Amino acid sequence: MSTEPASLARLSMSLPAELFRQLDIMVEERGLPSRSQLIAELIRHALAEHEALTRPEDMLAGTVTLVYSGSGRLRQQLAETQAAYLKEVISSQHVFLEDDQSLEVLLVQGPAVRLKELCDALRAIRGVRQLQLVTTTALLPPLHEQDGLEGPTAPARGRTKESVA
Repeated sequence: MSTEPASLARLSMSLPAELFRQLDIMVEERGLPSRSQLIAELIRHALAEHEALTRPEDMLAGTVTLVYSGSGRLRQQLAETQAAYLKEVISSQHVFLEDDQSLEVLLVQGPAVRLKELCDALRAIRGVRQLQLVTTTALLPPLHEQDGLEGPTAPARGRTKESVA
């Protein structure tokens, strides 16, 4: 199969009638133009998940979604854990939910094994109620071109000018 976006391969499959009905409902509810588009999305997700399991050194990008309840100590532990994975955590967004809960979404990129380790470390923190990693094999472009620069003129990501000097 060609890697050109315009090339297509036809897939014929048989499904139980109830599963087929649920698939059509999902296509309609998502407002998609065809079953093929939904099936391709589901396959891409399954392939990214499979790659994370079978090729732990491959680079992946994605999100980690956390729901947690707790005080300042819990937030401190989350921040310390994210700092330990500074190369992998690109950014984070936090919002307060009702009932003393918080939702945090991390944008991550790195080797699959490191992303799994990050999730395991976050999941181990008492008060984390839900955690989900969603990955893709598409990567973020390089955030900064280094052009072979070394030393103080090319600060490492996450370091301030003061810490470089």
